[in-house]
Amino acid sequence: MVLTSLHPSFGKNSVYLLDCRACGETVCRRGMLAVLVADGKTELFSTDRYDRSSVGVIPEVFTTEKCKCRIQHLGCLSCGCVVGYHVVLPCSKCLSSINNGHHCMFHSSLVSHYYRLDEVGGGCLLWRQLMGPLEDAVPATECLR
Repeated sequence: MVLTSLHPSFGKNSVYLLDCRACGETVCRRGMLAVLVADGKTELFSTDRYDRSSVGVIPEVFTTEKCKCRIQHLGCLSCGCVVGYHVVLPCSKCLSSINNGHHCMFHSSLVSHYYRLDEVGGGCLLWRQLMGPLEDAVPATECLR
């Protein structure tokens, strides 16, 4: 079973804009700072939706070493750099752990991050305030499942 809804404990997390560190291209407008379920020491950014106009899925499927999830790399279309990965088939350990339901990840060392402001511009937008991925007015494409 693939989780698709956000666990309530993640609602207080800030929303980030993510840019490719190599070329500055915006790759995601709905990022969440997260830790890898299989390794709580690894920080990354996850999302339920990334910008398909600037990010492409590299078709080769890999198996992760730590938890055996099946993944495909995500590459920045402007410069060709790998910026993250998409979980094609989560392992049972990851599915059974508390997670935010996101299946697209960006490596924190490969993207620059900035807070996304709320509609009044007075503060950081929180996930509980964010519209769903299909209703969000920011141009992007839902993360593939």
